[in-house]
Amino acid sequence: MGVLMSRRQTVERVQKVSLAVSAFKDGLREQPSTRRRAEAGTARQGTLEQEVQEGEEEAVAGPSQPEESSAGKAAWERLRDGRGVEPEEFDRANRFTPPAFIRPKRELHDDEPPDISLEQREQILNDEMCEICEVWTAESLFPCRICHRVYHDGCLRRMGYLQKDSAVEVTETAHTETGWSCYYCDNLNLLLTEEEMYSLMETLKNCKIIPGVCLTLDDFLHYKHQVHKQQFERTMPEAQEEQAALQFNALDPDKKGHIEWQDFLSHESIQLLQKIRPQNALLRLLTPKERERARTAFLALDQDNDGFIGEAECRQARHSWFRKHQKEMLSCNVSISHVGPISEGSPASSRNGKSPEKILPATKQEETSIDWSRFLRENVAYILAARPNSAALHLQPLA
Repeated sequence: MGVLMSRRQTVERVQKVSLAVSAFKDGLREQPSTRRRAEAGTARQGTLEQEVQEGEEEAVAGPSQPEESSAGKAAWERLRDGRGVEPEEFDRANRFTPPAFIRPKRELHDDEPPDISLEQREQILNDEMCEICEVWTAESLFPCRICHRVYHDGCLRRMGYLQKDSAVEVTETAHTETGWSCYYCDNLNLLLTEEEMYSLMETLKNCKIIPGVCLTLDDFLHYKHQVHKQQFERTMPEAQEEQAALQFNALDPDKKGHIEWQDFLSHESIQLLQKIRPQNALLRLLTPKERERARTAFLALDQDNDGFIGEAECRQARHSWFRKHQKEMLSCNVSISHVGPISEGSPASSRNGKSPEKILPATKQEETSIDWSRFLRENVAYILAARPNSAALHLQPLA
């Protein structure tokens, strides 16, 4: 009965507004002022009734749906649609229309092991035309180091994906071994399906995380504690808190005291993928370029060409998959330097000006041997986490 009354009141209000507009357009000014005041009072009463009704509906909805500002709602919509941190005040005058991201869908065969051969190398071919304007201009195209797409720097600027600071970075790294990730591959959140994205959004809302806002160490640890308590109904152990602090430091390589929203979102996205999807499903997300880099890394570590490497060598590759190459190290002769950026834990890096401890290769008889398929399964999450251009480590490897 309440629903019927609500609909009837809505119809009456619409009719009153329509009559008022018609009277205004027709110039019916002969109505007495008292009648206009009465109509104004009725309209004001309708507005108050509407506000009361909206308040009652919000009360029924409960505290799980707090009132949000228009900017907050827009931020959640951008997060849902995979548009990242694009601000509302961003001037899109004379710019291209941003692409409509379509989130992936799980297939029935995703959980089956894919056939990724070590011996059969893959031919890497980039597109010939710009992904945005679909025009071919040869050497002025910048390839993505993850996928097959290529871009003009001018098109990236008009899309709003290339700002002043990142323009130099793209032109300097796109044609090097370090490479540059396009706006598709740079956003790990686009790997999530709609269901996975809504699950992540619900977690962020429950933990009072605001999209687009940087997180301090206290914010990050508080969030990790809340997530752990919601999942396991107990306090997070001290060892996990220390690991979370290490992850925060990895996400803040410049020691600014906070982590950027996009880095936090990428970290949470890859964490969710690890929890929800099996390793076989994650392997299907790898691109030909990523699979070829993995082959190169494995073959470089397999010194005796028997198809097996040791656990220490596998960890060495895992720690070396992150971070951008330092400019002074581009010419260093490191066996796996071409696979990915050098990390602090790799032999080619130094920490606080001191020589790092040398990693002595253990004999394969003293440790478990790892073949090609296991190497891929254990490292697939770290390969995916290395996609963003940011210097942050979005998935800190365990020591």
